[in-house]
Amino acid sequence: MHPRPSRRAALRTGGLLAAGTLLPPLSAEQAYAATANTGLATPSTDAAAAYTGAWRAVPGILARIRPPAFPRRTFRVTDYGAVGDGRTMNTAAFRAAIAACHRAGGGHVVVPEGRFLTGAIHLRSRVDLHVAEGATIAFSPDPRDFLPVVLTRWEGTEAYNYSPFIYAYGERDVAVTGCGTLDGQARLGPWESWYRDGGPQAADQKLLREMGSTGVPVAKRVFGDGHHLRPKMVQFYRCRNVLVSGLTIVDPPMWTVHPVLSSNVTVRDVTVDSTLYNTDGCDPECCSDVLITGCRFNTNDDCVAVKSGRDEDGHRVGVPSRNIVVRDCRFSGRWGGMTVGSEMSGGVRDIFAEDCAINPPDFPGRYPVKYALYVKANKKRGGTVDGVHIRNFTGQGVERDIAFVTMDYNGGEDGTLPVSIRNIHLDRMEIDGAQAVLRLVGVETDHLRGVHLSRSAFTGIRDPDSVVHTDDLTFRRVFVNGQEVPQP
Repeated sequence: MHPRPSRRAALRTGGLLAAGTLLPPLSAEQAYAATANTGLATPSTDAAAAYTGAWRAVPGILARIRPPAFPRRTFRVTDYGAVGDGRTMNTAAFRAAIAACHRAGGGHVVVPEGRFLTGAIHLRSRVDLHVAEGATIAFSPDPRDFLPVVLTRWEGTEAYNYSPFIYAYGERDVAVTGCGTLDGQARLGPWESWYRDGGPQAADQKLLREMGSTGVPVAKRVFGDGHHLRPKMVQFYRCRNVLVSGLTIVDPPMWTVHPVLSSNVTVRDVTVDSTLYNTDGCDPECCSDVLITGCRFNTNDDCVAVKSGRDEDGHRVGVPSRNIVVRDCRFSGRWGGMTVGSEMSGGVRDIFAEDCAINPPDFPGRYPVKYALYVKANKKRGGTVDGVHIRNFTGQGVERDIAFVTMDYNGGEDGTLPVSIRNIHLDRMEIDGAQAVLRLVGVETDHLRGVHLSRSAFTGIRDPDSVVHTDDLTFRRVFVNGQEVPQP
């Protein structure tokens, strides 16, 4: 594991923003090798094994994922009136610096050393918001500083709500980078009280879900002031060529990094410390060609959660998440390490995760991971999950099951839509300590199909597997507590 790639490694993968120009495109094989051998990932498989079966698709996916490059121009926020004293509001200064950078044809908006208090930051095309080492962007605890409302997705349903703390809509070539910190300061604001112990968020949550299910036009789903739906921390909505790199992100009010309906997305070498309620680490939703690599997640919910919209509104939008690669990450979050759903109504396919560590001793989280793999769907969501491929995960102390795949999430929520989960593969897993290896829950009308475990060893397993309404379950060279598992 390499939590922070070297400058040489960044150059080899086209990731050094200061270079200002794109490197020549790599072939599929070169792209795979570049990320597999520079500290961004450290596969334990040999080269031949890397390309077999469904994994043959990965080099092509990586060849399409190229971080954006930016002109050498720099725009220091302090030149536009920003003051890094932790008290002065700098929203206008950020807005002015980003506008100047965009008008000039792009470049880097640089946040120097200091603590810069601000409201919402809206990015524009060809702009890299670069948070230098020693710099912190501290977001206001006052909800009014995230108005006016913007078009967003809230738990998989489109609505107008408080602006995400960093937001871009319909932009291309956009980034947030640097060795500095994004501090959501959520504990200083009302956000947690909105959610905790049946707080006022519940009524707005129910209202929005009803609006999505009954087809209320999105323009009429207006929340924000007077309502209690928490904003996301960093959201790119309908964007192309996105990079989030190098940052430490702490104390978000809700989901942390949330690309939506976006393509060519790289989230690299990011550390997330998000221990309030419902604070996922990285949630690509209805996205394609995504690479999440070298990241560390200490979360109070799922670490990486692939999503594609909720219930009827997810079907209305109808865009799947696909071609997503997760590599060399450390998971210390409360629920799933690698997760799909539960907002998956638009469909999810071709997800690949490798060389990740569960509850690593050198990155202890506040909560242990409950499931190394967590796939959740139900007949209220409907939709299809096809192809989740996990390999080379190591770890310890999983609180519940190594893999929990359920088509009856939250009791099914009285849904009647067809739902499908198929083609789940776990290979070369080595994990010590869990309640069980598998908990597989299909439903009587829609069986879970095709769960395959191979070349794996699990120790410290306390209970037998639980398998319901599941077809085509196979084991090959799988050992549990030292005993090889026979074919079912």
